[in-house]
Amino acid sequence: MRIDIITLFPSMFKGPFEESIIKRAQQKGIVEIHLHNLRDFTTDRHRTVDDAPFGGGAGMVMKVEPIYRALNHIKKELKKEGKVILLSPQGRKLTQELVAELKEENSLILICGRYEGVDERVREHLIDKEISIGDYVLSGGELPAMVLVDALVRLLPGAVGNERSVRENSFYRGLLDYPQYTRPAEFMGWKVPEVLRSGDHQKIEEWRRIQMLKRTLQRRADLLEKAKLTPEERKYLEEIKKGKIKNL
Repeated sequence: MRIDIITLFPSMFKGPFEESIIKRAQQKGIVEIHLHNLRDFTTDRHRTVDDAPFGGGAGMVMKVEPIYRALNHIKKELKKEGKVILLSPQGRKLTQELVAELKEENSLILICGRYEGVDERVREHLIDKEISIGDYVLSGGELPAMVLVDALVRLLPGAVGNERSVRENSFYRGLLDYPQYTRPAEFMGWKVPEVLRSGDHQKIEEWRRIQMLKRTLQRRADLLEKAKLTPEERKYLEEIKKGKIKNL
């Protein structure tokens, strides 16, 4: 997969993209990431990327022309035209389901907004999707772009050494993750659940599935509406709601 990112601050990406899974994925050729400084696509000597809004108002608005030129430049390099995404608080909320959809694309072009946002003509004519990482205000689209890339790269085959860990992560099936423990088995009187030390893999698997359901019901019950549950898990969930399953 190829990911192109249009930004005013390409240096912001150096740390996150030069460490851990994203770094290894690039080294293996699993993902190819290109950063483009929007100022390189301006035509005036001041490299102007923003201007005052028509009609007045606070702040500045990102101009359409340099974004248009940047997109044209990138698309000429692509073998297949990629989906263009604007990172914006007005976009569709980023979820694991959406990340899985984007994983199927050959290439993505991410536009990082700044200031008071982008000229509306960018939305109307130049992008395919708008994505938000949450209902809060950030200084720009760079951090959301990093979040999106991290979530996406994890799903690419070969990016994570143990792909089972990806499948079992929170939200993979629409549920929160089960509790995790490691050595020592007891610390300060706090003990690891006996079932996890039993060696009975069937009981451990059952315990984990029930814990995922309990945790999701307690903390994010809204996720259960879309979760992909098996008939057995639906039975567990009903028993949890009725108080028939408390502790294993």
